Amino acid sequence: MAGPVRLTPSLREKVWGKTRLAPWFPDSPTPIGEVWYLAERDLPLLVKLLFTREKLSVQVHPGDGEDGPRGKTEMWHILEAEPGAAIALGFRQPLSRRQLLEATRAGVVESLLNWMPVKAGETYFTPAHTVHAIGAGIVLCEIQQNSDVTYRLWDYGRPREMHVEKAVAIADLSVHPGAMPPGEAVRSKHFVTELAALSTGAEIGIEPRACQLWIVLDGQGTIGGLAFRQGEVWLLPEDGPTAIAARTEGRFLRTYVPDSSGAG
Repeated sequence: MAGPVRLTPSLREKVWGKTRLAPWFPDSPTPIGEVWYLAERDLPLLVKLLFTREKLSVQVHPGDGEDGPRGKTEMWHILEAEPGAAIALGFRQPLSRRQLLEATRAGVVESLLNWMPVKAGETYFTPAHTVHAIGAGIVLCEIQQNSDVTYRLWDYGRPREMHVEKAVAIADLSVHPGAMPPGEAVRSKHFVTELAALSTGAEIGIEPRACQLWIVLDGQGTIGGLAFRQGEVWLLPEDGPTAIAARTEGRFLRTYVPDSSGAG
């Protein structure tokens, strides 16, 4: 890899998605729910933008080795939230697996979830086994292990496959801590994610990391001499430093795979 690579956005139509995608992409005639940023090779991390017009399913993801070698730990950074928009992470109070199973079969599992109002700029960490749902009226950036294994508990009557027994068996039944403290990095064995900012005219050198991705939230400038803009995701080379220069004030999410020692 000789230099930075701009990943290719792949727009995915979803019944719960939006047609208004600005300012990240041109508006769409069909509802787009997810944008996946893809490389020519398989990466251990996957970045998505999610655009929600309706609630997403109540679901949970397995951990490593539970349904294939790679599980799905993820995080969300809220980019836009309409008044009253909310996400669900974990439960309002601890419960038993029997209670979760009975509530799911009765169609009332949504009432047990801890729904949290969200606003732009907040970050939420969602480890594997966390029961979760994303509400309507939200645009968020999702960073996750590159896996799409999902067990659905509830989907509001949509005609999609449910995985109730699998989901109940692995669900974390505790209370989720909520949003990360403002400005605090997300650190896990799968990825580290930090907010970064550059003032107009600033230039910095970025040391190489494994699978280091820079997600452009705002601004314009250059990465390794190549022009970047809002809504792009760049993969930086692992064999040397990369210069990032801001032509206008820039905000980024920087994510990478930590080394095996756990050092950030």
